[in-house]
Amino acid sequence: MKLAIKVLSPLLGTEIPLPSYATPGSAAMDLRACVSEPVEIAPGGRMVIPSGIAIALPSADYVALVFARSGLAAKGGVCLANGVGVIDSDYRGEIGVALLNIGSTPYTILPGDRIAQLMVTPVVQPALELVDQLPETERGAGGFGSTGR
Repeated sequence: MKLAIKVLSPLLGTEIPLPSYATPGSAAMDLRACVSEPVEIAPGGRMVIPSGIAIALPSADYVALVFARSGLAAKGGVCLANGVGVIDSDYRGEIGVALLNIGSTPYTILPGDRIAQLMVTPVVQPALELVDQLPETERGAGGFGSTGR
């Protein structure tokens, strides 16, 4: 499969690396902050950081998902404001990364910093079937914490 990527900023591919997979085993490619100068996110603050790219998924059989980078969250207290970003197959605009600083100190995003991961995965759109009862399972309707600690 090939993913069509449109570069939207002259910074990409020159001063800022293009999206790439960090290792051969990486499931997602790194997205970088496509900014020309440092940007500070205050504690409790949110900001959309541009990636500098737009993509064209090959069909409605695929979705691109934007995930947080674990190091950014663990070390800097910065995570995705929306949990997971969903890039639908028919979206052609710039991919923006909504970041939230849940830490207690300001966090500075530098030009080219790796700020998120982009994964392309298949989509299944099941037909809905209304039923009066669902099949029984051992767990049943047990919710949060019902299977133990």
